[in-house]
Amino acid sequence: MNQNIIRRPFKYTHFNAVYWLIGINLVIFAAANFLGQRTGMLMNIYLSMIPVIIIEEKWVWTFVTYMFMHGNFQHIFFNMLGLFIFGIHVERQMGSKEFLLFYFVTGTLAGFFSFLVYYFTGNLIVSLVGASGAIYAVQLAYAVLFPSAVIYIWGIIPLRAPVMVLGFTLLSLFFIFTGRGGNVAHLTHLAGFGFAWIYFVVRFGVSPLRRLTGR
Repeated sequence: MNQNIIRRPFKYTHFNAVYWLIGINLVIFAAANFLGQRTGMLMNIYLSMIPVIIIEEKWVWTFVTYMFMHGNFQHIFFNMLGLFIFGIHVERQMGSKEFLLFYFVTGTLAGFFSFLVYYFTGNLIVSLVGASGAIYAVQLAYAVLFPSAVIYIWGIIPLRAPVMVLGFTLLSLFFIFTGRGGNVAHLTHLAGFGFAWIYFVVRFGVSPLRRLTGR
């Protein structure tokens, strides 16, 4: 019975959730950057995922709200571009309700996983922001749903969607192990991939490996 509840599908609806997510992200970014330094500072404190504040103040909502905060224009531009390119197709395939559940579950779990890593490594004053964990989850979903699709990296290099996912995974691992990733939360990116993988197995009973490899 529990399995039936977990896998019970939503009635298909489509209301352009991707555009709503992009709009909300842009509004929050504009408010944090153009309504004064004090407003921006308060928004960063209350919405970013900061481990020490979660531990001391129990601000658990930041496991969700961190996805709507971005560090700079480049950060939000590439995240929203990825959400637009891949999210539109994934939403149409899944339906808007399923897509939103997928987006928030994977993004929240990626944030929580990052919190655990920060906690056990003693890195408690880091500030995690950005939708990248959820965006990477959406990219994996795109590759699983459309394994034959071809993506043009920088509009030039053609890659099949599964190869793109593998490439991003290897890049994230490279940056993690070499320490050359700067302030980018590559571990959160990989967590997005990981929880998207689990979501497909648990929620849909689908093996991402078989879809990605065509076996």
